[in-house]
Order: sequence, then structure tokens, then C-alpha cells
Amino acid sequence: MQAQSKINFSQPAPNILCASISGAWQIGSKVPGPSTVLSLLEDNPGIKSLVIDGAQLDGWDSIFLTFIRTITDECGKRNITLEMQGLPEGVMSLLHLASVVPEQRDASQKKKQKTFLYMVGKSAVNFATSTVQMLHFIGDATLSLLKFFLGKARFRRIDLLLFIEDCGADSLPIVTLISVLVGLILAFVGAVQLKLFGAQVYVANLVAIAMAREMGALMTGIIMAGRIGAAYAAQLGTMQVNEEIDALSTMGISPMDFLVLPRLLALVLMMPLLTMYSDLLGMIGGAIVGVGMMDITLVQYLTQTQETLDLTNIMLGISKSGIYAIIIALSGCMRGMQSGRSAAAVGEATTSAVVTAIVGIIVTDGIFAVLCDALGI
Repeated sequence: MQAQSKINFSQPAPNILCASISGAWQIGSKVPGPSTVLSLLEDNPGIKSLVIDGAQLDGWDSIFLTFIRTITDECGKRNITLEMQGLPEGVMSLLHLASVVPEQRDASQKKKQKTFLYMVGKSAVNFATSTVQMLHFIGDATLSLLKFFLGKARFRRIDLLLFIEDCGADSLPIVTLISVLVGLILAFVGAVQLKLFGAQVYVANLVAIAMAREMGALMTGIIMAGRIGAAYAAQLGTMQVNEEIDALSTMGISPMDFLVLPRLLALVLMMPLLTMYSDLLGMIGGAIVGVGMMDITLVQYLTQTQETLDLTNIMLGISKSGIYAIIIALSGCMRGMQSGRSAAAVGEATTSAVVTAIVGIIVTDGIFAVLCDALGI
């Protein structure tokens, strides 16, 4: 007949009794350490069956679960039959969960160090893949734009109006603030240097040319990249998580036409207007410094501005803003459409959209600078 021992949880807590191999171990509300039970198993090698009775157990916590798991593993090693009686339902559920979920053996191991050549190769592959995906997205957007001009694009007109409002009227406060500050900074920095030569009147020329050719379109583009480009990526990324884009494709509606096209059109329409607005406010900011801090009258400032500005400078800035709008809209929509299906992926897509748009704007501005120099503009 097999020897059997019983661990009985009861109250009040008596002492542990081990009169014989077949005797009963009674353990009170304070669970003993696993080492106590293990030492008793060592002292009684004839035990073939062990019963844990928790019928009178009043409360338990994670220590009790650890105790049970340790005893279970030890009984498995010693080929001892373990029987658990009267344990709370919560304990049984957690023990079952712990038994069905396998332990990750290498979870605590450090990641293996990648070689330099591996990192370079992986970066090159990722760059090539991203370039192909970008070209594919640009091609789809171009086809969608052609369908719009042919009257075959399918999207809601009310969406276009809402995006125009978001890109236009709702963006005016931040564009106003940044443009005035940029004009103030340009005028102040320029006036400090020009004053050394007694040529502070040319502050108006400096601010007018800088705002019209470069800073108006550039600052507006960066603002819209952070505000609108990030919003586009977050919106489409959330729709990707909720499988709304998949639903559109299932219904036979092109996501490029329905989601990307109205956003692209709205930003392309609003960016030139915002750029002209930014140019004007930048010149007003320059006038505040020129008239308020220098010996320049308002009439002189306006005269110098009018003589300096021409249609070429103004159109150059507007042309840049249109291209910046395309870059921002495509970057935001592309990163949103490429987003994974988790909250973290949406955040990464939003960050990537802003970075891609700003890098694209700076690179495009550099290309414009080289072209303008080559063409003598």
C-alpha cells in the first residue's frame, strides 16, 4: 500500500505534525516556505502520494501560488502523485493558466549583437523597399488625380470641404504667430548688421526677399507638416487599425480616391494662400522692428518693400508651397496607409510622416536653390 501524506490548511495554526510517513501535515493560515515541505519529502522518501487540502483556507495571495507551483514541480521530479482538494476557484484558474502558458527560456537573454555588415545590409534593403513602396504610392496617387480631372474619382465632396477648412481657416492662428515672429527675427538680425554700415533702411528689402522667396513657404510647410501631415497619418493609421480601409477595398471603393485624394487636393489648394498670408505677416513683423527700433518711417519701409518685390520672387515662393503641399500630403497619407494595426504603430507612423515631410521639404528647397542659381533667378 502506497504511503500518503496530507497537507491540511486550517485555523487556528497548529504545529506541523509528521508522526509517520502516512501521517498528516497540518499547516495554518501562514503558508510555510517550500523548503519546509521539501525537507520533509527528503526525510520521507517512501511517500508516493501527497494531498493538499485547502478547504479551510481563509485567504491567499501570490506567495501561496508560488508555494503550490514549487511543490508541484518537486512532486513531478520525484514521481509523487499530487492531489489538491478544496482549493479556491481563483487558485485553480491561475494554476491552470500557469501550466498552459509555456515559459520563454530565452526571454531574459540579451539580444545577440548584430555585425556591422548585417546592419548595413539590412538598412540598404529597408531603404530599397521603402523607395519602391513610395514610388508605388506616388504612382497610385497620380492615377487617382488623373481620375479626378476626368470626373471619375469617387469621394465625398463634404470631406473635401472639411479638409479645406482644416488646412485653411483652422491653420491661420499658428501660421500668423510663426510668420510674425519670423519677420521680427529676420528684421532684427539684419538691422543689427546693416546698422554698422548706416544701411538699416535696407531691412525692408531683406525681409521682403527672404519671406517671399524662402521663409514664407518654408515655415508654412514645416508648420503644416507638423499639424496636417501628422493628422493625416494618425487618421489613416487609426482607420487601418479599425480595418476601415480594408472595408472600403472590400466594397470596391478605392482608398486612394476616397481617402487620399481629398486630403491632397485640400492641402494643395490651401498652401499657396497660406504662403501669401505668411509673406504678408512676415513683412508686417519686419515693419514693426524697422519702424519701431530703427530710424525708418513707415513710408520708407513700404517704398523699399515695393521696389524690392517683383512677380518672380512671389511666384517662386508660391511654386515652392505647391510642391511642399504635395510632399506633406503624400507623406502623411502614405505613412498612415502603411501603419501597423496597433496603437504604437499609429504613433510611429505619425512620427515618420512628420520626419519624411520635413526632410522632403528641405531637400526640395535645396534643389530649388540650385536651379534658381543655375537659371539666374
